[in-house]
Amino acid sequence: MIFEKTSALDVPTQALRAEFVTAARAGTAHDDLARQVPAFTQVEVGGTAPGAPLGLPLRVAAWNLERCLFSAPSAQALAGADVLLLSEMDCGMARTAQRHTTADIGQQLGMAYAYGLEFLELGLGSEIEHSFCTDTFNTHGFHGNALLARAPLNQAFVLRLPGQGHWYGDAGQPRLGGRIAVGAEIATTAGPIVFVSTHLESACDAAHRAAQVAAIIAALDTHFSDRPVLMGGDLNTGNHIGGDWRDETLFDLARAAGFEVHGGPETQPTTRPSLITRFPERAMKLDWFFSRGLRLGETLIHSSLDANGRPLSDHDRVEATIEALL
Repeated sequence: MIFEKTSALDVPTQALRAEFVTAARAGTAHDDLARQVPAFTQVEVGGTAPGAPLGLPLRVAAWNLERCLFSAPSAQALAGADVLLLSEMDCGMARTAQRHTTADIGQQLGMAYAYGLEFLELGLGSEIEHSFCTDTFNTHGFHGNALLARAPLNQAFVLRLPGQGHWYGDAGQPRLGGRIAVGAEIATTAGPIVFVSTHLESACDAAHRAAQVAAIIAALDTHFSDRPVLMGGDLNTGNHIGGDWRDETLFDLARAAGFEVHGGPETQPTTRPSLITRFPERAMKLDWFFSRGLRLGETLIHSSLDANGRPLSDHDRVEATIEALL
C-alpha cells in the first residue's frame, strides 16, 4: 500500500510525456517509464469535511462516472450519500475541460477526498472523446479513482493492482499505469470502517480480476486486519469473457476471505448507452459492494439519467446502507 500523502499529485512535464509517447513499447519499457512519474506512488488528499464521526446508518454510493463529463449534476445525484466510491475520474484532461472532477464533486458536496492515479493518459482519449475536448493537450493527463466522505479520511492509501502496463501498447488510448484501489479509514459512531474504491481490469480474463481482488484482500489483512471493510466499484465482472458475471471466480475468492457480496437484483444490469459509450455490445452487471464485519441493508441500483434524460455515465450507480458493525 502507498501512504505517501500530497495535496496535489506531481504532474509530469509536457516534454516528458512527449518522450513517453515515442518510447519503445516492449519489454520493461513501461515500468522504466512509470518510475519517472512520482504521482504513481502518491495519494492526493484534499477537500474539507466536518470533524465528527459519521452516524449509522450511513449511505454509500459506488459509481463509475466515465470520465465525469458533468460534475455538477453528478454531484447532485450523489447528494444523499455519506461516502462515495468513484472511478474513471479525470484530472487535467481536455475531454473534461481540464477540471479536477473529484475536487469539484468534493467542493460541491462538502466532502474530503482521496484521489489516486490509475492512468497517465498519453493522448486525448478515444475518437468519440475528441469531440468533448476543449484543448489539443492535457494539462495533467490524470485518470483515476476516488474516495469521498462527509468525515475526515484517516490513513488514506493507494494500492496498485497486478497488471500494470496493460494499456501501454494500445494504439487508440496509450496509457501508463494500471488499475488501483483507493481507500481510507473513516470514523463512525459505532467504530472505524475501512472503505475501498476500486476499478478492476476490463480487458482480461476472470483469473486476472481474481488476482486483483486477492491483492486487495491481502493488503487489507496486512494493514487493517482488525477493521470492518466495505469495498466497491466497477469490478468489470463478465467483461471479455462473454458478458456473464456468474463466470467470475472473484466472488468465491472474496466469500472465502469472509466477505459478503452485494449487487442488487441479480437480473438488473448496471451499464447503459452513454454519450461516450454510444453502442455497447450488451448490458452487463459490473458494479458491486463487498463487505466484511458489517451489516448492510438492501443494495439499490439507480439510473444515471439526469432530469432531462441525459446519461451522466455508461454505468448506473449502486447504493447501500451500512446499518451496523458486526
